[in-house]
Amino acid sequence: MIKQLKDFKIGPDNAFYGTGRRKESIARVWLVKDTNKQIVKAKDSGKEFDLREYLQRETLYRKVMFPLKLTGLEDKFGIYATVEGGGISGQAEAIMYGIAKALLKYDPELRQTLKKAGLLTRDAREKERKKYGLMKARKGYRWSKR
Repeated sequence: MIKQLKDFKIGPDNAFYGTGRRKESIARVWLVKDTNKQIVKAKDSGKEFDLREYLQRETLYRKVMFPLKLTGLEDKFGIYATVEGGGISGQAEAIMYGIAKALLKYDPELRQTLKKAGLLTRDAREKERKKYGLMKARKGYRWSKR
């Protein structure tokens, strides 16, 4: 099944898929051969943005591109990602993790390199739930004797 997007043709022969999650964010990432466009589609607005423009901060952009830079495949793939939930920072890390997983589909021998850099370990830290009788997860109301 070939999926025609605005700038990409995504099919099993030219794209590699990976899912990334971080906090409340979920990113579905496709690495597309023979292009260097980087597009992010935000699920809540339904609009497509350039990756650098969407992330707003250079540090987040560098974090997203780290798996490609580490493996030396920066100019070989274009990125198409759909993101939902969470904030910009969580979405950036979800995209990064999705790229790392997609790179494994492209070449399983990259596993050693990605694993050593800590890119294949999901960051499991989540927001703690609110408990009854408290303001937030741990913050309580001020105690007064009378």
